[in-house]
Amino acid sequence: METLTIIEIAGTVAFSIAGAFAAMEKRLDLFGIFIIAFVTAMGGGTLRDVLIGELPVKWMLDLSSGFVVILSTIAAISFTRVLQNYHKILLLFDSIGLGFFTVVGVQTGVSLSLHPAICIALGTITACFGGVIRDILLNNIPLIFEKEIYATTCIFGGVLFFLLQDVDIPIIPIEVICLISVVVFRLLAVRYDWQLPALWKIENLKP
Repeated sequence: METLTIIEIAGTVAFSIAGAFAAMEKRLDLFGIFIIAFVTAMGGGTLRDVLIGELPVKWMLDLSSGFVVILSTIAAISFTRVLQNYHKILLLFDSIGLGFFTVVGVQTGVSLSLHPAICIALGTITACFGGVIRDILLNNIPLIFEKEIYATTCIFGGVLFFLLQDVDIPIIPIEVICLISVVVFRLLAVRYDWQLPALWKIENLKP
């Protein structure tokens, strides 16, 4: 559980930074930046806790998560003059957050002895839905609903988690392998523009 706590803190840091840069990309004020960072880091975990009936949700009982968000956001703001391309930083830390929070969500389901499919779903929800709330608040179409490979990376990591369990690998290496796989898969998808098949072909309409 200590390792999982470290993973959760690291994921909170990554998503807080991603949220902060997403807000700065939209030129929000200081309050807006902190709010977007908070919902990005906490949104997925909040929805997960509601679904499994763990109420009040974790961040209401343990204020340390809020302090992690605040410190991470301050750190992100401190580097605004050095880092010019906010979008690339957003994509990097968003990918890192996906990996860490996928493992946290899957392990939450495992701790409750839920079916592997439900555990994978919890991992995907934990990792993705903070970003969904962030994108909605910033008036963007959430990445999970576009043809980009996003939630697919979390599902891949969750499936890999249970496959590795079947070959009797210790839990810490399994967690590390899964989170690295999700991060690398997502970064490669962004780098090489991997996309899911599109159902709709948009044609230019001529008057």
